[in-house]
Amino acid sequence: MTDNASRHIQKQGLDAQVPPLLPTRLVDVELSTAIPDIAPVDDDTGIRYSKVQVLARLHTHPIGIVTIGLSGQTLDAETVASAIWAALADAIKRHLGEDGLNTDDLPTSGLPATTTPACLRARAQVLSDAPPINVVIATHNRGPALSRTLDSIRALEYPHFDAFVIDNAPGDDATANLLATQYHEMRYIREDRAGLAIAHNRGLQEVRAPIVAFTDDDVEVDRYWLAEIATAFALGEDVGCVTGMILPAELHTPAQHMIEQYGYHKGFERRVFDLKEHRPPGLLYPYSAGVFGSGANMAFRTTALRAAGGFDPALGAGSPAKGGDDLSGFYKMVSAGHKVVYEPAALLRHWHRREYEALRKQAYGYGVGLTAYLTSILYSHPVKVLDFALRAPMGVLHALRMRSSNPTQKDGYPAELARLERRGMLSGPAAYLRSLRRCAQWQRNRKDSAREITRGAHMRPQEVNDQ
Repeated sequence: MTDNASRHIQKQGLDAQVPPLLPTRLVDVELSTAIPDIAPVDDDTGIRYSKVQVLARLHTHPIGIVTIGLSGQTLDAETVASAIWAALADAIKRHLGEDGLNTDDLPTSGLPATTTPACLRARAQVLSDAPPINVVIATHNRGPALSRTLDSIRALEYPHFDAFVIDNAPGDDATANLLATQYHEMRYIREDRAGLAIAHNRGLQEVRAPIVAFTDDDVEVDRYWLAEIATAFALGEDVGCVTGMILPAELHTPAQHMIEQYGYHKGFERRVFDLKEHRPPGLLYPYSAGVFGSGANMAFRTTALRAAGGFDPALGAGSPAKGGDDLSGFYKMVSAGHKVVYEPAALLRHWHRREYEALRKQAYGYGVGLTAYLTSILYSHPVKVLDFALRAPMGVLHALRMRSSNPTQKDGYPAELARLERRGMLSGPAAYLRSLRRCAQWQRNRKDSAREITRGAHMRPQEVNDQ
């Protein structure tokens, strides 16, 4: 933790709530191959870790996460295997059973398969007739750090995809130069209007593929990301949206550990959502759109998203509303009669902000974005006022009990962050209205400019000189 973050935490009286944490090592373990030893020190960086978070995968599919203390000693493969088996035996056996394979123990050498597992045969079947996918990466002044994302996009194992980088309100030409010199195969598009939803809509205008996948400029996608997105869309023509798992790329600071308590990933089981037989319990559904997934990892059937009008330009990071554009997109899909599928195998890793001050701003922004998104529904569909009024008491209760009702938020999670999120919720409706006015002003300015251009085009040369 930096000195500035420490001083802020001390000033807020949060010392007891934020214990010092040594970094947590993040390791993927494929159970169908030899399980590795895990050292407490990274040979490349020299960083010493207090524990390791193991993502167990079977036939490349995520099965679960196991956290093991390191205590300064290297964990041998047998210890790692035993910890995984103790925590995830039921999930492993369930996956093996679905693949037509069986085993009663987990050898250190991994789980051998005598035939190609059913899950990989299903993926191969989808890839044999893979639908084209366009990937849209919105970025804003990310600079060289964007390379991590683009390198992972470049490494995707998918036969038919193109990537569009939307440079949103850039402060310089760094992104344009980066793509021109290192990523020639990716298309560069500049969008000067600030706002994530605006950038995504610009990408939506450009895509030609039947599926469009959106991700952020601070992630690393898994090499099977698009393959699993395509597999989920193959479940049926009524699937309008697919979301995926978001895991941390780094857990080195207390702030990064805290933000994980927001519960970015939604579990290790595929889930389907709609307004019929796949409707989860709870009075807040489908307005509680966070249940579907997050905007850093989402894909849409292009025709469905366009028919819904794309993303609300008055929402999203970079606008006064600060967020909510992804929630609005998910809600539009479900309310239009489409299914939303959460597919954990379509995973990526996200580089969380390291500083506590950035987390404070993020918590506030989440609150603003949530109620701005809800306001956008009322603004577009005033007939839902009564429905909202009937659900409002439950929504207020949920907000007041936000921390205790979220099982991912553990002891040590600063109460200040929950307060900031609630404060943001109070500001969301007004923020959305301000954002609407900004969008309207831009539309007026664009029309005025178009009239000036048209007028100039019809003026004789002498009239132009007289101006």
